Amino acid sequence: MRATLIYGAGDVRVEDVPDARLREPTDAVVRVVRSCVCGSDLWPFASRPASERGDRMGHEFLGVVEEVGAAVTAPAVGDVVVAPFVWADGTCDFCAEGLHTSCRHGGNWGAPDVDGGQGEAVRVPQAQGTLVRLPVAADSPLLPALLTLSDVLPTGHHCAVTAGVGPRTTVTVIGDGAVGLCAVLAARRLGAARILLMGRHTDRTDLGGEFGATDVVAERGEEGVERVRELTGGDGTHAVLECVGTRPAVETAFGVVRDGGAVSRVGVPQYAEVPMDFGVFLRNITLTGGVAPARAYIDELLPDVLDGVIEPGKVFDRTISLDRVADGYRAMADRTALKVLLRV
Repeated sequence: MRATLIYGAGDVRVEDVPDARLREPTDAVVRVVRSCVCGSDLWPFASRPASERGDRMGHEFLGVVEEVGAAVTAPAVGDVVVAPFVWADGTCDFCAEGLHTSCRHGGNWGAPDVDGGQGEAVRVPQAQGTLVRLPVAADSPLLPALLTLSDVLPTGHHCAVTAGVGPRTTVTVIGDGAVGLCAVLAARRLGAARILLMGRHTDRTDLGGEFGATDVVAERGEEGVERVRELTGGDGTHAVLECVGTRPAVETAFGVVRDGGAVSRVGVPQYAEVPMDFGVFLRNITLTGGVAPARAYIDELLPDVLDGVIEPGKVFDRTISLDRVADGYRAMADRTALKVLLRV
């Protein structure tokens, strides 16, 4: 079968790899129908040291179950399913607490001996705890929206939930990438009274407005902080959803949060220390967030996607074939595409 591998910065290839097959009775084999490139994939694309051995790529996919192990009672062969961006057994104590990313028997796509999602098929470990059946056909027009359930929509939702977003909450979202836009969508869904989106790419912030942003702040750094303060009567917002992962983004988050408020960070951190000084301490700011346990949120979010209450699939602004995945990486790295959908 064909799959995506990365050999170094800027070096993404589609190559023949061994076919996905059952290894454990808890496995399933899924034929991938849709996959995509994630913003977090761009970090190794920008900086991975060159190697003679490629690493499998992709952690967002949906497809059709082709085979299940003897211990798997659901889903069944022929079901259309979506996979969250980590696999988990769904039964350990952490999974029971809704923290599937800490599953005692879970792991990551693309790890040694595990397929990546950017390929023609995937062996899914712990299939019964991982895969979620979708009540649609394999050619449904809802597939792009349903694919967001694997990562970006639950991540945006996690950011909003951990920050305590609810009715009458004012919110600042930092970052106009796919996760940031899904955080806007999540904040609106949770009833936020006002949502300020910090971003400077007009096509993206326009979509943010469609998703529920009430204000757009294009300024960055101190100018951006001053603008948010100006728009909020000098106070800042109750919740700040940091969806970038850089130190300047976190510094901005502390600058725009209201005293007693919360900063939730879900951007993959590209810094070693959190800049929480004595002034932040005195303001009673809560820092929360982290990697999203996507599986814990899919059942809650799925009905609104199926019913069209929310349309997160609009974050995909380019669709290409698997063989052109390297073009998709370059387009996202060059900011000429927001999020690239792969037809497999």
